[in-house]
Amino acid sequence: MKKIDELRLIAQCALADNRQAFGLLVEAYQPQLRRFLMNLTGGNEALTDDLAQETFLKAYVNVRNFKGMSSFCTWLYRIAYNEFYSHKRSEHPTQGMDEGFSDEGLTDRSAEGIEASMTIKEALKTLGSQERAIITLFYIEDQPVKKIAAIMDMPENTVKSHLRRGKENLKKLIKSPY
Repeated sequence: MKKIDELRLIAQCALADNRQAFGLLVEAYQPQLRRFLMNLTGGNEALTDDLAQETFLKAYVNVRNFKGMSSFCTWLYRIAYNEFYSHKRSEHPTQGMDEGFSDEGLTDRSAEGIEASMTIKEALKTLGSQERAIITLFYIEDQPVKKIAAIMDMPENTVKSHLRRGKENLKKLIKSPY
């Protein structure tokens, strides 16, 4: 979606409470937002659906508070990450933040690709939730460090540290024989 179209739709939502305009924003951003949440929830489709719905509901209710300091997509990712984090905090302590990962964002489906993505899937399960979210945003969602810092609400250098550490951990895990 072009930036000007996005801004026009946001203005229609904020000023005229135009639900159709918001519906167009949902259609534009739902696939990538769901993929991000699917990776965070470890492939739990029901939880992903719930979190995506909560994210879009909060975005709609708070669209007047969107200041345009970041892109609308970054703002949505931030809301989604907060929803995920809130959900995990409310769960029983034995259900940690490090459950699962979905390889839905990976595209190579050859026999080697499936085996490699399963290895990556298993390796990502071992990362902490912040590292997994940052690795997912950077490598699967193709977000730049600056946007990831805005989404995760942390300094860019902290994002870079998590990215480097996560990448090193993944490299060790994938290279080591089981």
